[in-house]
Amino acid sequence: MKRFVTLCVLAMLCMLLAAPGAAMAKKKIKAGFALLWTIDDRGWTTAHYNGIQHMKEKLGDDVEVIYKEKVLGPDAERVFREFAEEGCDIIFGTTFDHMEPILRVARDYPDIKFEHCSGYKTASNVRTYMVRIYQADYLCGYLAGLMGFKDVGTVGTHPIPEPVRGVNAFTLGLQRGLMEAGVKHGETVNTVAWLNSWADPVKETTLAETLIAKNHDLIRQMADTPDSSLAACAADVPAMGYGTDAASWGAECVLSSAMLNWGPYYVKAIRDLRDGTWETGSYWKGFEANGVKLADFNESIPQDVRDKVLAVQEQLKNGQDDIFTGPIFDQNGKKVLAEGERFDDGQLLSMQMLVKGVQGKLAR
Repeated sequence: MKRFVTLCVLAMLCMLLAAPGAAMAKKKIKAGFALLWTIDDRGWTTAHYNGIQHMKEKLGDDVEVIYKEKVLGPDAERVFREFAEEGCDIIFGTTFDHMEPILRVARDYPDIKFEHCSGYKTASNVRTYMVRIYQADYLCGYLAGLMGFKDVGTVGTHPIPEPVRGVNAFTLGLQRGLMEAGVKHGETVNTVAWLNSWADPVKETTLAETLIAKNHDLIRQMADTPDSSLAACAADVPAMGYGTDAASWGAECVLSSAMLNWGPYYVKAIRDLRDGTWETGSYWKGFEANGVKLADFNESIPQDVRDKVLAVQEQLKNGQDDIFTGPIFDQNGKKVLAEGERFDDGQLLSMQMLVKGVQGKLAR
């Protein structure tokens, strides 16, 4: 009888080890990252690299990482195939232009998991991921309004939904801050000038200087490099950073920065694969999942202002996101959201209008 029981226990253990995910749990997971630019670009790619480093610190020997820099759209398919042939268990494309190449490669390697940042197309082995950076944009605007800045100049990137959403969130936060601070202001509080690029240091500097010459009292950086913030500091004009902490790159006039924090998601993706719980779908989280952060406040920010901003941040961490809740009007005065109504994720992801208070056009 004892031998029979022992054999049964051994049989059960064999079944457990053969269960989905068990084999993956025993081996080191190899992850490949295709990075848009260099890891020291001070913006988008630096943020992804910081996320990779966070993941490695958290997971240690459970993960092996390889990455390649300057993987632009036309070369992405080749890089993804190389990662697959090099034995990667999971492959990450970190920019929108990687979407079609990653889908093509994923069809040929059904046993490998693929993750695509900022895209909208999925497959059985392809998942998309993004963070709600507009939440941090809103807090930056709220901070600026509480400090009394009422004529902001924004150096925008592309007039497409993600940056448009950020411009609008910043403006709504700015208006709320101005109202709470009792600061009178004109109908326009945020003027946006588009780069039509994700990063162009020379043009970022030129646009910032142009906005400063028109007496805008704060420069809002939205590009992947801190050059518009640095230009503001050089002219003794305050700024708000984006992507990474602009102050860490020498922009000491920055009041704070809306920061992308990819590390927690990368830890989740590897653990999902290791535990056999990886599923396709679309991931879009913000403060509640530590996907976005605010950089440290500039020492000039009073404590009462800090407390108000941090209180709203805490609400967002608890899942209370009322940023795009009505009434909201577009820049032409048309009501787009009635009292108490709110945009759903589909409307946020396809946003192609500017709210009242923004000066600028969407046409490229």
